[in-house]
Amino acid sequence: MLSTKDFSLFENQNNFDFKGLLLKIVSYWKWFLACLIVTFFIAYQVNIRKEKIYGMDASIVIKDENNPFFTSNTSLVFNWGGTSDKVQTVINTLKSRTHNEYVVDKLEFYIDYLKKGKYNFQDVYGETPFYIQIDKNKNQLADTPVLIRFINEKEYVVSIPFDENTSVKTYNYLQGTTENVNVSAGTFEKKFAVGEPVQLPFLNLKVLINANPGFYSGNEYYIRFNNFDGTVAAYKGLNVEIDTKAGSIVRLSLQGTNKKRLVDYLNTTVNVLRKKQLDSKNQFAKNTIAFIDSTLIAMEEHLKDSEKELKNFRKDKNVFELQGGGEKITEQLSNFDIEKDGITRKINYYNSLNNYLQKSTDYSKLPAPTVAGIEDPNIVTNVAKLIQLSRERSEMAYSVKSQKLFDEFDNQMNATKRVLLENINSAKNAITIDLGIINKRIGQAESTIRQLPEEQQELMKITRKYDLNDNIYSTFLQKRSEADIVKASNVSDIEFIDTAKDVGGGLLGPKTGVNYILALLLGILIPLIVVFTITLLDNSIHGTEDIERLTAIPIIGIVGKKHTESNMSVYEKPKSPLAESFRSIRSSLQFLYKKQKLDGTKILMLTSSVGGEGKTFCSINMATVFALSEKRTVIVGLDLRKPRIFGDFNIENNIGVVNYLIGQKSIPEIVQHTHVPFLDVITAGPIPPNPSELLISQAMTAMIDELKELYDYIILDTSPVGLVSDALELAQYCDATLYVVRQGVTKKGMLAIVNEKHKRGELHNISIVLNGFDNKSQYGYGYGYGYGYGYGTYVNGYIEEEMKDQTIWEKIKSKIFKRK
Repeated sequence: MLSTKDFSLFENQNNFDFKGLLLKIVSYWKWFLACLIVTFFIAYQVNIRKEKIYGMDASIVIKDENNPFFTSNTSLVFNWGGTSDKVQTVINTLKSRTHNEYVVDKLEFYIDYLKKGKYNFQDVYGETPFYIQIDKNKNQLADTPVLIRFINEKEYVVSIPFDENTSVKTYNYLQGTTENVNVSAGTFEKKFAVGEPVQLPFLNLKVLINANPGFYSGNEYYIRFNNFDGTVAAYKGLNVEIDTKAGSIVRLSLQGTNKKRLVDYLNTTVNVLRKKQLDSKNQFAKNTIAFIDSTLIAMEEHLKDSEKELKNFRKDKNVFELQGGGEKITEQLSNFDIEKDGITRKINYYNSLNNYLQKSTDYSKLPAPTVAGIEDPNIVTNVAKLIQLSRERSEMAYSVKSQKLFDEFDNQMNATKRVLLENINSAKNAITIDLGIINKRIGQAESTIRQLPEEQQELMKITRKYDLNDNIYSTFLQKRSEADIVKASNVSDIEFIDTAKDVGGGLLGPKTGVNYILALLLGILIPLIVVFTITLLDNSIHGTEDIERLTAIPIIGIVGKKHTESNMSVYEKPKSPLAESFRSIRSSLQFLYKKQKLDGTKILMLTSSVGGEGKTFCSINMATVFALSEKRTVIVGLDLRKPRIFGDFNIENNIGVVNYLIGQKSIPEIVQHTHVPFLDVITAGPIPPNPSELLISQAMTAMIDELKELYDYIILDTSPVGLVSDALELAQYCDATLYVVRQGVTKKGMLAIVNEKHKRGELHNISIVLNGFDNKSQYGYGYGYGYGYGYGTYVNGYIEEEMKDQTIWEKIKSKIFKRK
């Protein structure tokens, strides 16, 4: 009766063999390799079909660049409100539509330069031997790749597949409009010379060759004209961030499929902003220089007239006598005149500025207040702000179509203008008082002059006029020089820390590494799950540990996998490790025989649970090791149901044991000699209808007795004990029994059967041989035996024909492991 402990299901649950599981997983290395190849191939195919995404970046610093030539009189620059305000202004500007429209238009990035790849079009901007010069005021084919195929270095063909279309959409980039143009259905093709204008209803451009273009004859490229607003919207996605450790540092990054395009855009967008900011700083200086230049022209005429008048008066007169006694009062009056002129110029500037603000809407050309000597910070700042806003509004007029944005600027400008008008009114009231005071002083000085002779008064009058004009002219010259210095020495507040540059790398996607990691994980996980499932369901014996847990029957030896074509492994390779393992079993048997004090002929029976466990293989090689020790040995084929032992000796199975048992032949007639010295074979003979009855007959006893007289060792190759009872009938004749268990073939449940038979005494002096052992193998079939009788659950092909030879994979693996 079997108990629950004999069933492998309970054994597996209570004693899970992690080492065995690990060895089992390693044994399926081919599965893992195949699965990894498949998953990596899939990942590779996914990666090569996706366009590569790159990321480029640049960093800038926003500073307060104080011009070393700035003084209270030369501060001609509008301050944006401190570094923090500048940083926010820069960020907003870089992400603004107006700014990006200007950059896209400057770089003409609405034109794609493409090359047809294996799976899609590739952006080859910066890699083509040519560039396109378009007529922006004329139509360009919209969103359709235009093939440019170079026939030679001087000519090319334009090819456009219109298919069945009779109308196509075109863009006009100057006017920002689209238009449908009629075309002829089919493929349009026309040849042009390099540099020749292409003038078509749907295409207007020139193809020009770059410097050092390399070889390009026969090459094909594509160009595509994209929607301008769509292109700008894509570049508005520019990522602009403030450095967390330095508030004045701004980092710009952009992603795309072409690194050269990204680098050009990042550097251009910063350079455009730098120029714009520098132009804003210089606007005051430009306006001031223009105002001074126009004033100097008029003042130069006044100065010449005054100088001429002074010369005419001095003619034929003793000037030294006329100047005598009036030098001090003349100097005093000149100072008063200069002071009055400064006040007058301020008042005139205020009046002019007030009228300009009231009547004009374009304030970009206002001169700096400092040109009139005005140093009031409120007026200087507000005038600068008004110029800045006016300049920005005028730039927006070319690209911005939103009236709301214009209204916001107008509201800002009106608010600044109101504040400035109030500042002007307050400043005029204060300066008018100063003018009254200086007029009073001049009047007092002039009353003193009236007491002098008439000619002396006239000289002083002309001299005062000349000195005033000369002073005014000199002052304006100084102001112009200062403005020139300021303009020349101005630098942008925006400077590069790192320009965008392709230094290799920058790959962001597709995440090829992630895909390959995922492929690696799946390539391992899928077969691991399968192997784990197989292992849980696997009920085969895989090592000595399994045998020792399932039975108390001792293990007499372990036999490895054979590496010979036939089963004559010991004879063919007598010095191999496999041969040594059989010799080791022979030594152990000799010890058992001595322990049992057996003399004379020894009878050894080999059996197994089911077919395919290598029972016949072990019988042949055990007989061979006895024969090689010059002992007369015979192998008796007692597997009467499925005889197999004759094939490896190249003998026939025409006569054998069955013929003797039924009385047809004698022992000498059924014994066949082999090519192995001292080794004979008795085959099973014809398959009888009653094999069990023959084996328990008296003739069997007689045959064994007669063989004992002739041989030192008798090896009985019997039927599997797990399928039929034939081997049990023969146990009475044996001195020892070897029970063959094959790694990966013998089921654990079969040991419960042999345990029970051993316990009952049906099998005595029994030992186990673990056959086909290989730690690195998959524990599959390796010897070419496919036994099976068709009985019970464990038939496993016993009635099938001989198993196939090793597969190519098994042979390769066998060779690899053999070398190791």
